[in-house]
Amino acid sequence: MEFYDVKKRAKVDVPEGRLRKQKFERVTARGTQVRYAVTAQEGGSRLFKFVSREVYEGLNVPEDA
Repeated sequence: MEFYDVKKRAKVDVPEGRLRKQKFERVTARGTQVRYAVTAQEGGSRLFKFVSREVYEGLNVPEDA
């Protein structure tokens, strides 16, 4: 999966075996908002990429708490 590394200012390709997925939930005035992200550790940087629910559920990688 392709990420953008802010530190290097370049796109980085991370193999699927090194990906993890994570859900972020927060309570707003309109209810609970859920955002889905894919994370990776690459070259000393922690990379995040927000994805749709369909992509999140389709990934076969471990989920972080």
